[in-house]
Amino acid sequence: MKTNAGRFFEDYRIGEVIRHAVPRTLSGGERALYHALYPARGALYSSDEFARASGLAASPLDDLIAFHTVFGKTVPDVSLNAVANLGYAEGRWLAPVWPGDTLRSESEVIGLKENSNGKSGVVWVRTRGMNQHDRVVLDYIRWVMVKKRRDVAAPAPVVPPLRPVVPAGELVVPQGLDFSRYDFDLAGERHRWADYTVGEKIDHVDGVTIEEAEHMLATRLWQNTAKVHFDATNREDGRRLIYGGHVISLARALSFNGLANAQMIVALNAGAHANPCFAGDTVRAWSEVLDRAETAAPGVGALRLRLVAVKEGAAPFALKGQDGKYLPEVLLDLDYWALVPV
Repeated sequence: MKTNAGRFFEDYRIGEVIRHAVPRTLSGGERALYHALYPARGALYSSDEFARASGLAASPLDDLIAFHTVFGKTVPDVSLNAVANLGYAEGRWLAPVWPGDTLRSESEVIGLKENSNGKSGVVWVRTRGMNQHDRVVLDYIRWVMVKKRRDVAAPAPVVPPLRPVVPAGELVVPQGLDFSRYDFDLAGERHRWADYTVGEKIDHVDGVTIEEAEHMLATRLWQNTAKVHFDATNREDGRRLIYGGHVISLARALSFNGLANAQMIVALNAGAHANPCFAGDTVRAWSEVLDRAETAAPGVGALRLRLVAVKEGAAPFALKGQDGKYLPEVLLDLDYWALVPV
């Protein structure tokens, strides 16, 4: 047997470290495709000159390009046979990724718990993305529901403790970043760090209807081979599930309207794909300001933001019902830190 059917729940062991195959060298091509797939307009990621005026050598690749690339490497070993990707925690962007960098990934299995139906289980992994200099550029935890292939005894459950938020003191600001001469006109909005208040909610107004072709291009671009995204026979309803990273990037791009100056994502505190998304759904987004923090970098502050993606027809700023469960219109609930000018 030379082909690989992928791992199933019973194939994982606590403490196992998986080195994922096929490193990838990134270029301006990934940036162009990313900006074609999503209405991404962040000035720091669009203009070398804007980035240089902000203390960087040039425009880095979008934070989520790095995330999707590192994530995509893990799919054949972690979520090829996934039922669903469930959530994220403790994510930190530790260094910018530049055109020409080569990224690879490795994951450690840190948690296992079989589901009560005995047909699947949840696997927790801590994934690190490294560049060609073996420097870790991204570190995060995710957990995924994976099918079982054989009726075997379940391992003793291990559920890892997860911090609810990355402390502001652990945020890594890229070396040299300086927003003291920030050009608000070129960035697209006047809103500074001090203009946002904890508890404030922002309706990002715009919406995008998801097309099957765009989703398939995105999934292939990031080399995400999970069967539920490609093979319509892999789900009982015969529908291909929209890749969760596609929804994340779409919601992040929509948040430009109201958060144009939230330039860099530096931490992913928590995240949940609350309900499935399918082609034809129209996605809208809103954000809530959860916290603010100062940084040591000149002119740079940090906002902790909740980004929520919803389907058309959702009630304004509605998230969960009285039972504490996500409303059926909610697609994504993402908690992250972003760097903004003060």
